[in-house]
Amino acid sequence: MAVVDGHRLAVATDEAPRRVIVMGGTGFLGRHAVAAFAAAGVDVLAVSRQATLATAGCRSCHLDMLDGSPAELARIIDAERPVAVVNAAGVAWSPSPEHMEQGNHQLVEWLLSALDHAAWKPRLVHLGSMHEYAPQPVGSSLDEWGSVRPTTQYGRTKLLGTRAVLEAAAAGRTDAVVLRLSNVIGAGSPPNSLLGRVAQQLKEASRTSGPAVIRVAPLRAHRDFVDVRDTSEAIMCAATAPIGARRVFNIGRGEAVHVRSLVDQLIAASGIAAEVVEEDAGGSTRPPTDPDWMRVDIRLARRLLGWSPWRGPDVSVQELWKATMSE
Repeated sequence: MAVVDGHRLAVATDEAPRRVIVMGGTGFLGRHAVAAFAAAGVDVLAVSRQATLATAGCRSCHLDMLDGSPAELARIIDAERPVAVVNAAGVAWSPSPEHMEQGNHQLVEWLLSALDHAAWKPRLVHLGSMHEYAPQPVGSSLDEWGSVRPTTQYGRTKLLGTRAVLEAAAAGRTDAVVLRLSNVIGAGSPPNSLLGRVAQQLKEASRTSGPAVIRVAPLRAHRDFVDVRDTSEAIMCAATAPIGARRVFNIGRGEAVHVRSLVDQLIAASGIAAEVVEEDAGGSTRPPTDPDWMRVDIRLARRLLGWSPWRGPDVSVQELWKATMSE
């Protein structure tokens, strides 16, 4: 068992040093996954296209995963001999369909080719999205047997990547696990996310003496939000847990929260007087077909991965605000 923040995780260990490679290790999800593995005593290599500093406590490798050769990553895998490769790379809600196709599908095919070339065969933990599923009826909870019929370009490209992983696993090319993530929030939430955007507006307002005017798209949705640290712990569990024939696990909190309530919590955490103005923004990267209801059934992850979320959204938004002000 590993212990992170006093919380016990069902992460297999033995006397041999454990190593993990995290693709996209300097992004929002990747940084937190790297930090969780490092805190549990795992030797981590963060691989990224961006020549930026990796999280403290890990090693880093600059590799362009689209322009480079898959054989280059295969050589790294054979040299590292990791227990798992985590694919935390990808593109979320870009206005460019081509950019999302490259980051969410072509990159996955490239990674699978690298795993084919490698003599060492680690487990692949691929991070998918709940947006790969068909929209849910209001009041329902979505399990892993839900229909995959995405209505957004983001969901469609993520599904192409997930299908590539599942087909490779079915063909015996790789041992793979797909984690379909709900809305992940916490310190470092990207500025193209709702709460990341609100946090940046509040930070700008903190430099002035007047109240903040927070401009957002209509806050109509109920969503399942999960803390990025809980998500990282799910990734750790998936890296080593015995999963049998199951390949897909939903990761969320198991509750639907109105997005306006989280915006209000973030404003309260900031201590800044603010007016929220909801308006239809033509430049929004989230299309009208983005579903208005999401609640995730996480019983399978609890049973087979030994994972459960334990941080509430109130904790997540406070951590987001503290991180925003420390940037």
